[in-house]
Amino acid sequence: MSSFLIVAALLAILACAFLVLPLVLRKSSGPAARWAAVVAVILVAGGSAVLYGTWSTWSWKPAPADGSPEGMVGRLMRRLDSNPDDLQGWLLLGRSYSQLEQFPLAQRAYQRADRLADGKSAEALTGLAEALILGKQSDLDGRAGRLFEQALAIEPRSTKALFYSAIAAMERGEKPLARSRFATLLSGNPPPEVRTLIERTMQSLEAAPAPEGVQAPAAGKAPATGSRPVAEPAVAEVSLQVTLSPKVAAQASAGAPLFVLARNPGQRGPPLAARRLQAAFPQRVVLKSTDAMISGTGFSQGQELEITARIANGGSALAQSGDPFGSARVKVGAGGTVAIVIDQLTR
Repeated sequence: MSSFLIVAALLAILACAFLVLPLVLRKSSGPAARWAAVVAVILVAGGSAVLYGTWSTWSWKPAPADGSPEGMVGRLMRRLDSNPDDLQGWLLLGRSYSQLEQFPLAQRAYQRADRLADGKSAEALTGLAEALILGKQSDLDGRAGRLFEQALAIEPRSTKALFYSAIAAMERGEKPLARSRFATLLSGNPPPEVRTLIERTMQSLEAAPAPEGVQAPAAGKAPATGSRPVAEPAVAEVSLQVTLSPKVAAQASAGAPLFVLARNPGQRGPPLAARRLQAAFPQRVVLKSTDAMISGTGFSQGQELEITARIANGGSALAQSGDPFGSARVKVGAGGTVAIVIDQLTR
């Protein structure tokens, strides 16, 4: 790029010379001619710079470093240019774009992977569905929900598909279906704290028998791991004081539930922990590491968290446009009560 700028500058100087020299070297040239030369230089040099900056499609930002996420995505895209039928490469590209929160690009990558797999890749379907949800292009009642169902038909034990489809079933009021899918999550032998929360959720669904072949362990029983009992991990918790700002109070629907969610700062997707409460304010909430939904989630002492309190106007566990919310960053185990003021609206 620097070579191009040098050449462009030399051409601009040459153009100025062709305009200025005849004006200056004329025998009859006077002050008017000299002023005309100055104006000509300004118009040519300054005008070319302004017009190039306006019309050029060149990105003036520095190229991303090779070790950055953007740099790695660039290398992956170049690899896919030479090998466009690499299914695993397109899946990796979809995951990478989702991590960078470029959800429309993630959708395209997962769609390409889905076509390459002839609709038989559960990862492509669940990745596309999650990208649609996080990009606010669909919800669990629409295309995203159907994609999770298709993924379950291919891979009945897909953790992500089970998690989202169980929530969707709860929102539709299909309690037996939600219970059976939570039971399938339990049969995957999740950590004890995750198991406890899923069992509590199942109990709240007004017990319905799970389909044949899927048995949920009785609440309170530890997972079987041989003859040795599993040690219960220490429970970490965060104390919160949630209040509602008057400036968004009018946008909160009467009777709407309050969701309190914990995530790693800057990350999207399923929360590490969550609670559904009545939207009464002010309200003290204790969010615990046992308030998790799926295997691999939860939090521990000393961990940095982003806590969001959201009034779900439509009752959905997924954020909808217009939902009032507030958030705060906390360090687990730091002590004291963290104040969260609901003073913003979801876009």
